[in-house]
Amino acid sequence: MALANSASATINPFQPRIITLGSMLCSSDSATEVRPKAASATAASGAAAAFAAAQAAGKPILVAVHADWCPTCAKQKPILSKLGADPAMKELMVFVVDFDTQKEITQRFGVRMQSTLIVFRGTAERDRSVGVTDEAALKALLGKAVA
Repeated sequence: MALANSASATINPFQPRIITLGSMLCSSDSATEVRPKAASATAASGAAAAFAAAQAAGKPILVAVHADWCPTCAKQKPILSKLGADPAMKELMVFVVDFDTQKEITQRFGVRMQSTLIVFRGTAERDRSVGVTDEAALKALLGKAVA
């Protein structure tokens, strides 16, 4: 999963469903995208609306708090990408939060460290992890959202 932006050359199985909150990279199943360099108020409201809509629809959601400099985040990326290729994850909406620039959002979710992953099913938080890079543990975490 490319956690940075859609301009990345990395193949991203989550791509149609990646959204960034705040300036979170925002795209949905309709492939509508709000890029971080767009007007920040528009990006923030578009991503917030997409998150609210996903919650209201009862969709499985992953909020991934990422930092480009974080070695743990770098280890999580290929594992999440591999897990995202699983057909069981096709409904999972992925929202990426930049740990360094989106402090309001990290505070909203009670996140204190980068590499935090939070899974929801609709409005209910199902579980969260911090610093986990074990594939089986990440698969189990994501499974709590899609189950």
